[in-house]
Amino acid sequence: MKVVGFSGYSGAGKTHLVERLIPALHMRGLRVSVAKHAHHDFDIDHPGKDTYRHRAAGAFEVVVASDRRLALMREFEQPVKLTVHQLLAELYEGVDWVLVEGFKESDVLKVEVWRPESGKPARYPHDDFIVAIATDAPQSLPEPTLRPVLDLNDPDALAQWLVENGDRFEYDPERHA
Repeated sequence: MKVVGFSGYSGAGKTHLVERLIPALHMRGLRVSVAKHAHHDFDIDHPGKDTYRHRAAGAFEVVVASDRRLALMREFEQPVKLTVHQLLAELYEGVDWVLVEGFKESDVLKVEVWRPESGKPARYPHDDFIVAIATDAPQSLPEPTLRPVLDLNDPDALAQWLVENGDRFEYDPERHA
């Protein structure tokens, strides 16, 4: 599988870009998964549902499946800071691409999503794992770069760039075991 991260500060447009990139890759016949960093209080379950009640009763893990989907929820007794590599190890092996959203400090190759109006600094000058920049204002980049500068508003072109450079993003789980 190939892994590429999308990093940038909140409000830069990471989620919107990833949301549009998924169908652009899918149209090329590729199976795509997403690994996302979330805030500590997130939940995908709701009070009253069986799975919620099982977790509330103290189950460490609840796995629920239908003929259309599977979900695994795991409760940690103490706060745990999972790495991107631990999340990647949980994913199905038959996927072509994993798009990682967040984990801006990780050591996976990343595309930085940057907009000048965010008021946040660009990360590419100081992060060697950033291999490209997706922006809607290339003329406003704070420092010159030899990295590819991609149009944030053209997910099809970004998908094509990823496919053309796919060998670069091949993930080796043994390297991170």
